[in-house]
Amino acid sequence: MTATSAVIGLAWREARAARRRLALLVGAIAVGTAALVAINAFTANLRRSVAGEARALLGADLSFASRARFTPRVDSLADSLACGGSTGCGNRATVTSFAAMAYVPARAGVRLVRVTAVQGGWPFYGQITTTPAGAWSTLQGARVALVDPALLTALGAAPGDTLALGRLRLPIAGTVDRVPGDIGIAAAFGPRVVIPGALLEETGLLQFGARAEYEIFLRLGPEQDPDAIAKQHRPALRPERVRIRTVQDEQQSLGNALERLGRFLGLVALVALLLGGLGVASAVHVFIRQRMETIAVLRCIGATTRQVFSVYLIQAAGIGLVGSVVGAALGLAVQLALPSVLGDFLPVQVEARAPWPVVALGVGLGLWTALAFAILPLLGVRQISPLATLRRPYDASVRLTRDRWFWIAAGGLGLSVIAMAVLEAGHALRGLAFAAGIGVTLVGLAAAALALVRGLRRWFPHRLPYVWRQGLANLYRPANQTVAVVLALGFGVFLLATLVLVQHNLLRDLRVGDGVARPNLVLFDIQADQAPGVDSLLRAGGHAPPAPIPIVPMRIQALDGVPVRPAAVDTTDRPNQPSGWAVRREYRSTYRDTLVGSERLVAGKWWRTGEQDPAGEPVSVSVEVEVAAELGVDVGDEITWDVQGVPVRSRVTSLREVEWARFEPNFFVIFRPGALEAAPQTYVTLVRVDSAAARGGLQRAMVERFPNVSTLDLSTVQRAVDDILRTVAAAIRFMAGFTLVAGLVVLLGAIATTRLQRMRETVLLKTLGATRRQVVRIVLAEYLALGLLATAAGLCLASGAGWALAHWLFETRFALPGGALARLGAAVIGLTVVIGLWTSLEAFRRTPVEMLREE
Repeated sequence: MTATSAVIGLAWREARAARRRLALLVGAIAVGTAALVAINAFTANLRRSVAGEARALLGADLSFASRARFTPRVDSLADSLACGGSTGCGNRATVTSFAAMAYVPARAGVRLVRVTAVQGGWPFYGQITTTPAGAWSTLQGARVALVDPALLTALGAAPGDTLALGRLRLPIAGTVDRVPGDIGIAAAFGPRVVIPGALLEETGLLQFGARAEYEIFLRLGPEQDPDAIAKQHRPALRPERVRIRTVQDEQQSLGNALERLGRFLGLVALVALLLGGLGVASAVHVFIRQRMETIAVLRCIGATTRQVFSVYLIQAAGIGLVGSVVGAALGLAVQLALPSVLGDFLPVQVEARAPWPVVALGVGLGLWTALAFAILPLLGVRQISPLATLRRPYDASVRLTRDRWFWIAAGGLGLSVIAMAVLEAGHALRGLAFAAGIGVTLVGLAAAALALVRGLRRWFPHRLPYVWRQGLANLYRPANQTVAVVLALGFGVFLLATLVLVQHNLLRDLRVGDGVARPNLVLFDIQADQAPGVDSLLRAGGHAPPAPIPIVPMRIQALDGVPVRPAAVDTTDRPNQPSGWAVRREYRSTYRDTLVGSERLVAGKWWRTGEQDPAGEPVSVSVEVEVAAELGVDVGDEITWDVQGVPVRSRVTSLREVEWARFEPNFFVIFRPGALEAAPQTYVTLVRVDSAAARGGLQRAMVERFPNVSTLDLSTVQRAVDDILRTVAAAIRFMAGFTLVAGLVVLLGAIATTRLQRMRETVLLKTLGATRRQVVRIVLAEYLALGLLATAAGLCLASGAGWALAHWLFETRFALPGGALARLGAAVIGLTVVIGLWTSLEAFRRTPVEMLREE
């Protein structure tokens, strides 16, 4: 028999003798690998589906889009491209989209909807699913409307009922069930209503100030290259503020967004795998201490250090390989559930397949994780001498020195974690940041565990009852697993609690329910001549609205006297002049004398109430701080505005921070009163109506009298945002659940690893007269303390992370949802105690005689 076969045979016999322990370690690696393979396989399948349906997602080869009606030049270009292919003309369609109020005259409800007016044969590729089937093909030749199924439910309507859109009345011919590229969650904000484009003007809704999206879709001939056409015409169309999209653009933008989601969930899954690695490292550490005598005997009969080391390294490799293969198979099954979890965010149907490169990567990462985490404790094998067989009865421990191999292994482990994080993040900086976050969290959890262990040793609570003293003493007994269990469970608590905190703080400012004195109904697109009528209608209903807020549309014409040209800005005279969205966009600004609650002055001075700027001088304006940074302007700089063709000079006198999350009319730019009063403008007004029925009645009365005025019930928006965050949270919680499961598997592994020692302790206690009830209470005290520590440490770290995210990322106030965190903590503590008691049942049942016979 060769040395290699002897080592493998010995590793196999050792593994057979500890099947239960190894099975749990295999499970720890399998859970993490399953999460990783599930996410990466789903992402790969989603990427393939997007690539396969890219043309159907756009519905054309090329599209032009603008916030304003197309100029004759753009129309002429679209016609020439549509008629330039071998298929001839007729390959052009126009789609106009805008928000409006819709209602059914025979019903009481009213709803804000997304109107889509289609003229032509769009979509040229892909199919729109309707009920009844084929209703889309008859849309252009009839005076009918197709609606989102959600709108029928909201209005209590049915096909055949008459739908009112402004001045237009159309029968509902059916429902639009699926549009390629449409995201289901969008219906929560505004259900879709589709009408023939020829009837658009009859609605009378596109008045001054109305926001609409105008699009031209083109089907090109086979000899026409959409990307080449887009590249050729983009510079010329940018000054017209017309965007060009191609199939490749659509695929890239959508693919990038979905890729980011997959990368993020993959990083969450990676945590579960790393926790499995921690479980392996902890178990190997304890196992080596338990096998010291066996290892010393092997050394006595001629085994070399390398051979003994190889025996246990082969076991670790076997754990990693089997766990990874099992986890990969489980991950392929789990990916089938992800489309239902993320369904509202998926623009395409995802076909589940087994992407073998992803499976191979998952198996490789699982195997490498098991080996990388096992090597560090395995290095202790080299320092167990044959003399340990004689010392064993008197010295159960071994002093492990940290030589250069220890530091090489530790450095390799750290680099491995960083490499896996970078691989999953797809970006070096994000991967490094994520690895650093993992490191900080693990250090915090480990510090909490070590502080408990050392604190108990130094300040042991001797006055507690005996069973509680014995249970707490188990936390620092030889070969304890306190640090490993706290790391595993605490990290799961940390992820789930951070998710709860982020969700709570994002939604807190959106609450407009009962007991909150905030407006919950917004009326916008009010024309100047309609403002008195809207005010009187509100007061007739018993509501006292504040003064309406004027909104004036405008664009930037020049910065410090230098004209801006969004197509190709000459930065010679103004090196910091931008050419991005801040210059191209249309600003909807207002004028007033005071700051509101969602604003805070950060630079400059606010103007005095009632005073005006001197004649001939630029008008004072306050700019939102981030827009000012994009524009490269500061206090004292000049901005010239194009206000409906009239240039208006302004000087920046202050910069503001704005809490955009609050449901209030917030603006990038605010003018000092006196300069814009004569400009064409619309108005927005806010009012609070506590009763849902009264809000519905007011909306209905408003839309019947002023069809162009849109009303937004903020409680509906709140529910929509709740739905979105609930869906996102469900996806993240789904993956974070793997982390908690991995932690529980590590807990089971820790108990199994120390099973023999626990059995001996229990038998000894029973021999000394302890009752079964007392033994149960000792175990209860130990696992209750472990659960409390892991939960408390995880919640404390999550509170810090939640505050940092709220303060730096979301820029909102931070608050702790005590009830939700308490429920999460109680659930984890309960699970820890239940698992501890369940896995100790054998020890409770065994008698001292049975244990002595085994000895």
